[in-house]
Amino acid sequence: MANGYKLVIVESPAKAKTIGKYLGKGYKVEACNGHVRDLPKSQIGVDVEHGFEPKYITIRGRGEILERIRKEAKAASSVILATDPDREGEAISWHLANILKIDPKTKCRVEFNEITSQAVKNAMKHPRTINLSLVDAQQARRVMDRLVGYKISPLLWAKVRKGLSAGRVQSVATRMIVDREAEIEAFEPKEYWTITGQFQSGGQRFEAKYFGQMDERQEISSKEEAEALEAKLKDLRFCVQKVRWGEKRKNPSPPFTTSNLQQEAVRKLGFTTKKTMQIAQALYEGVDVKGSGTIGLISYIRTDSTRLSDEAVAAARARIAQVYPPEYLPETPNVFKGRKNAQDAHEAIRPTYADQTPELVKESLTRDQYRLYKLIYERYLASQMAPALYDTLSFQVEAEGRQFRFGGQKKKFAGFTAVYEEGQDEPGEKDVPLPQVQDGAEATMEGLNAEQHFTQPPPRFTEASLVRAMEEKGIGRPSTYAPTISTILARGYVYSRNKSLAPTELGVLVTEMMKEHFARIVDEQFTADMEENLDRVEEEGVDWHGVIADFYGPFGKELEEAEKTIEKVEVQDEVSDVPCEKCGAMMVYKMGRFGRFLACPNFPACRNTQPIVERVAAHCPKCGAGVIKRFSRKGRVFFGCERYPDCDYTSWELPVDDLCPLCGSHMVRKFDRKRDCPYNLCLNENCKHRVELETEEEA
Repeated sequence: MANGYKLVIVESPAKAKTIGKYLGKGYKVEACNGHVRDLPKSQIGVDVEHGFEPKYITIRGRGEILERIRKEAKAASSVILATDPDREGEAISWHLANILKIDPKTKCRVEFNEITSQAVKNAMKHPRTINLSLVDAQQARRVMDRLVGYKISPLLWAKVRKGLSAGRVQSVATRMIVDREAEIEAFEPKEYWTITGQFQSGGQRFEAKYFGQMDERQEISSKEEAEALEAKLKDLRFCVQKVRWGEKRKNPSPPFTTSNLQQEAVRKLGFTTKKTMQIAQALYEGVDVKGSGTIGLISYIRTDSTRLSDEAVAAARARIAQVYPPEYLPETPNVFKGRKNAQDAHEAIRPTYADQTPELVKESLTRDQYRLYKLIYERYLASQMAPALYDTLSFQVEAEGRQFRFGGQKKKFAGFTAVYEEGQDEPGEKDVPLPQVQDGAEATMEGLNAEQHFTQPPPRFTEASLVRAMEEKGIGRPSTYAPTISTILARGYVYSRNKSLAPTELGVLVTEMMKEHFARIVDEQFTADMEENLDRVEEEGVDWHGVIADFYGPFGKELEEAEKTIEKVEVQDEVSDVPCEKCGAMMVYKMGRFGRFLACPNFPACRNTQPIVERVAAHCPKCGAGVIKRFSRKGRVFFGCERYPDCDYTSWELPVDDLCPLCGSHMVRKFDRKRDCPYNLCLNENCKHRVELETEEEA
């Protein structure tokens, strides 16, 4: 090569810009825009008869990029491959090395977990050879997924509908959602009652739940039982027993892994998993921060590790010591045990600089970038703080063997919760006043309240709970959760309803067909075992050709049998209750690139379509008409009058019909994430009165 600059190749232009500023003169940084070679789209691209060797071709649109890189490589003194530090990144470097005729056994590869000046410059001092085990692991997954997809998908096209697809991970994820829906439909609710007593003892008032008799829980299953029990309890003389005071420690959550970040962004920010990863990628690759230049604000975003480097721990502890009183900093750093089967190849997701606080960089970020960065920063900082401490109290209120029980907690030291608390899919335990009662003291019952309840079916998956379930079952890996969910939504197997994932009729039909003819492909345990076999290629150097061969033997037989036995089926469109305003037919639900919509069943004679309107329980503050949920061009939810364009009312916040009790102005629904409760806020700038609510209502 010529005696010129050193050429550094990365994936994205944003990453190239950031790294170029760090390296300065003597280096030139070019972006390859991700993968440059892949299996062809028009054919399977895998030689099944000769060891499953893949056939790679240049990806359409990458020709000009590769030509530029070849030209730059000829003028450079050396070429350094600096793609992402994971299987995909290693494979991209390997493909580039092949194209540029670089021996992968030479020290041509560098990697860094964060895009900071120090990390990049240090990586340049320690190049290594391309890790062929990582490359083989990527090839094994790519070939496996191609075999499953390109062998089963044509069957679905022929027997069901064009444009369908099957996949090693997506088909299992769809089955999980389909099976959950079947559980919900088969669920039979059971009635039960709870009885709460209002008591007074020694001037202290409190509520306690009825438990049972003689330490045995009593189930109350009807109104008649509840009324009979109330009659027995009213005339009894109670006393306080078994008073137990204690202290509970609540430890901080570890810093984010990929799946934790996706789950928390769904819960707290309302992001989809796809949106979370897009924003996180931008924060990782580099943002132009006012006063600091272009910097990568967070570490690498595809990880299953909760580990932090010594430097990152020290930086967090220094920041805590600077901002909080001494008791908020534990004597020794917090260390977190990783999940079983975690690869632990990279650190947890964290800010690259502890002094780049969310408020400091807020001006330089978009609204969503700021919100996600704040989430990552606060989780990182809280992970190294002292536990929260709670006083706990439990006791019984007894009479003639009948027992009411009280149990509660009250926070006495905030610890890490001063910064961050993890979101929950289900409501957690809340603080309550702890009465100062005495063991053996008399207790007077002042009232009883009986409430009817019914057992609830398991909830539908949200994107957050589906990611958690996939991770727990070993289905997919950190880099696959978001694209898997995006794929099953795009294919029309699943749709999102009030943030929950429900299967379409098509999803149910395809899943049942897969269960009957390709049971292993949609079996959760088989898929998890296959993931482990593929991991062994990377971790133990197992020959990937053998892993594929072991799978393909039985799979080939299943294919032959399925081709003979699967009969063609017709998927009936789900009929809505909305008539077509052009021809009067009842419109049907269809799936398009932007989600579900309504279409006339008389197509092509009638080509009428309509968006699906989701109404909210409020009226337009301007004209009194209904309000519907809409989406901006960037996918953000807003609310508008149903009479648009005749009425131009819009709001980013959910309007409510309640008027402000102080000034009579209109109010909107908000949510206080710190206190985990909804509230109504007056829109009058001179009032801004806030009305607390007990439960959050769906928009």
